[in-house]
Amino acid sequence: MILRELFYLNPETHKVGNDFRFDSARDIDELLRSDTRKTRLTLKQINDLRKGSEAHILEMEEELTFVQSMYGAEPAAPAA
Repeated sequence: MILRELFYLNPETHKVGNDFRFDSARDIDELLRSDTRKTRLTLKQINDLRKGSEAHILEMEEELTFVQSMYGAEPAAPAA
């Protein structure tokens, strides 16, 4: 997991916020050695995974447009 996925810096307020990413408050489950049952995902967990995936895809698209604008070819200058 990338550190950027844990912390989100809001570009408008320049403060750390939450943007469909990992929420440590919900991570309270501990598996014991005596637990032999297979863990099952709840619909809420699946929805949180989907939201995180969508946020990651949006972030990658924004980064791609930034990289294209940075390293893209210069527009041709008109001939004099």
